[in-house]
Amino acid sequence: MSELIPDQTTKLLPDYIDKLTAYSSAKSEKLTGTTWLNANENPYVKNITLSVDNLNRYPEPQPEDVISRYANYAQVNTNQVLMTRGADEGIELLIRTFCRSRKDSITIFLPTYGMYKVSAQSHNVGLNSLTQDDLQTSTISQLVEKIGHSKLVFICNPNNPTGALVGTKRIEMLSDALPTNAILVIDEAYIEFCSDYSSTKLINNNRNIVVLRTLSKAFALAGLRCGFTLASPIILAAIKKVLAPYPVSTVVALIAKNALVNDAITSMRRQVNILNKLKLELIDWLDSSPQVDKVLVGSGNFVTLKLKSAEYIQVASEIGLIMRPLNLFDSDTWLRISIGSNTELAQVKIWLNTINNNNFSSKR
Repeated sequence: MSELIPDQTTKLLPDYIDKLTAYSSAKSEKLTGTTWLNANENPYVKNITLSVDNLNRYPEPQPEDVISRYANYAQVNTNQVLMTRGADEGIELLIRTFCRSRKDSITIFLPTYGMYKVSAQSHNVGLNSLTQDDLQTSTISQLVEKIGHSKLVFICNPNNPTGALVGTKRIEMLSDALPTNAILVIDEAYIEFCSDYSSTKLINNNRNIVVLRTLSKAFALAGLRCGFTLASPIILAAIKKVLAPYPVSTVVALIAKNALVNDAITSMRRQVNILNKLKLELIDWLDSSPQVDKVLVGSGNFVTLKLKSAEYIQVASEIGLIMRPLNLFDSDTWLRISIGSNTELAQVKIWLNTINNNNFSSKR
């Protein structure tokens, strides 16, 4: 049997897949470092001991005990919860379920999380790219007009990478004003850091609202790949038609169940309070740094800032400090820093102080 040569394989690709740029991260680019503040991970490590004796059997498609505990935590009904492989799978499932290839589109508000675009393009679904300014300052009628005929409208709240928040009242008004064939998707990956802004309370009265959640950030379980899609039973029933038969492994379900007991939730909230405090302290320090041009003050376990020079980021990599470079507002001098431990954030200060003490210039 002959093997396909690379050129032949490429010819098999649909044009929209061939042109697609894969989502990029420090891990996928094989970067090496000693301090990782690039992926908005929680610095608190969980020591987990498991005893599992039924891995020879397929798991429950939707583990009832996990669904029940998450519904109780999020204050929704159990029939409004779907467990997924991270919030990313929720994004993918929504686009696969509700958007027709080459006919439908989604709306996003730039700059924002990159997987909305990747998922849309991988299914040959159109992209209506508006701005965060559109989202924040347009009247509701203006915003609806700009959204047009998009099937899905993605709002990352708080927004990654700017940290900007949209109030629940404005989200409710937008939901009410959208056409009946549009779904408003609120990505709440970072909502535990500003829980008063959650839109879960809107699900009962607004059937076109979907909320995406994850255990990756505040719950410190990024390696688990566990998320939840919260929506009306009608929307979830449609999504289940394209869901894999056994999407949640037995091990993931067991760890997730233990993460959602009352003591674990109390511990998570205590850690969130610590991280929010560390963030404020870091912002104060960055505001006084001569190497920093601007700091965006928003919500989430990260800080986004504009440096005087993009070359400072290379200096950070050279000393093993890995952060997330960003190209925002037509400038490549932006950077997102995850809120890590005191020890990790001390490396940020050492990095910028080193640049200051060495009188760094772009001619180095």
